[in-house]
Parts: sequence; C-alpha cells; structure tokens
Amino acid sequence: MGGSAVECLSVFDSGSDPGVPESSPTSDFLHGACFSLALCLCLSHLHDLIFWRDVKKTGFVFGTTLIMLLSLAAFSVISVVSYLILALLSVTISFRVYKSVIQAVQKSEEGHPFKAYLDVDITLSSEAFHNYVNAAMVHINRALKLIIRLFLVEDLVDSLKLAVFMWLMTYVGAVFNGITLLILAELLIFSVPIVYEKYKDTSKTPWNRKKKGRISTWEPEMQQLLKHHLIVITLLLVL
Repeated sequence: MGGSAVECLSVFDSGSDPGVPESSPTSDFLHGACFSLALCLCLSHLHDLIFWRDVKKTGFVFGTTLIMLLSLAAFSVISVVSYLILALLSVTISFRVYKSVIQAVQKSEEGHPFKAYLDVDITLSSEAFHNYVNAAMVHINRALKLIIRLFLVEDLVDSLKLAVFMWLMTYVGAVFNGITLLILAELLIFSVPIVYEKYKDTSKTPWNRKKKGRISTWEPEMQQLLKHHLIVITLLLVL
C-alpha cells in the first residue's frame, strides 16, 4: 500500500505515465486519482494530528502555531515575521559556524552540514502546478457561484440567513478580533476532539457505571463537559 501510494504520487508530480499518453482520458483519471489520494493522506495526517496520535509532533505544531498567534496578537505581522526569520538564521548560521570550527579542529572533510538538504529537489513541475491550480479553480468557481447566488437573492431564505448571520457576527466582532478567534479555534481544535474521544466510551465513564450501555446517561454529562471547556477557553481569551 505504501509503495503504490508513493508511486502514484510520483506519477502525479511528474505529470505523465510512461505507458499512457499525456492527454488521454486515462492520464486525466490518473491525475485525479493521485490528487484524491494525496488529499486523503493529508486528511489522515490532520486527523492523527488533532487527536494527538504522536504527542511530540502534535505538541510541536500546537505550541508553534499558538505562540505565532499570540505573537501576532501582541505585535505587528512585520515584527513577528522578522523575528522568526532572525531566529531561524541565528540557528542555521550558528550551526554552520560550529560545524566549520569542528571540521577545522579535527581536520575532517565532512563538507557542508546542510548538504543533504541543499541537494533535495524542490522544484515544482509545470504539470503538477497546473493540476493544483485546476483543483483549486473548482472550489473557487463554486464559491463565486455561491456568492453571486446569495447577493443577487436567487433564494430569499438563503440570503436572509446570510444577513442574520452577518448581523450576529457584528456582535462577535465587538468582543473578539480576528486573531482572538483564530486562537480560540486552535484551542478548540486541539482540545475538544481528544476530550470527546476520551469520554465517548460509555462503559468507561464514571457517571455511566451504574447504568452500563445507556447512552442517555452519558450525553448530558459530555455536553456539559464540552460546554464548560468552551466557557473556560473563552473567558481566558477575553480576560
């Protein structure tokens, strides 16, 4: 399975198959299938990430993005980007100088410490670029049709729903800004799924030991737990 996935992705990146003409329907089907496979793999990795399957990887992603959002809430985008680039350059330059000094002292010929990464081919083929653009254009065209349908009132009920939603968002915007909402969304994404997964087994929950197998005894407690979880996160962000 892993070999076939890699082979399919390599065909997708290269944009051609040795045994199939480039413009044939089979070639188009291969590109679509490979893109779907790549999307499924990304979704699988995202699922493992938010459910903390690998604690170190999830902790690194969660901590990095949270620090980034908190920094953006306190400083300007230019300052945050500049400090990040300076920090990255400080690490790489220090490591480069350190390895050069070690090689000079030991008189070794190890070469550039980042040579393995410098030799990696990161070029994007024109065929792969067009495939990504075509896949994105499908969603863009769908969004444009939806916007036109809502603003030109093709369906009065849907347009009224949008108006009510935007009216409610004005109250949300009076309390939160965009960065605060992103921080709240990240905290919920990385906390609610794992809490839900931990307590979804009704046979292991303490409030369901007396009535084993009764989902009705679990649902109110779970809803109350998630509600308290959301309230605590919201209060922390507001305060």
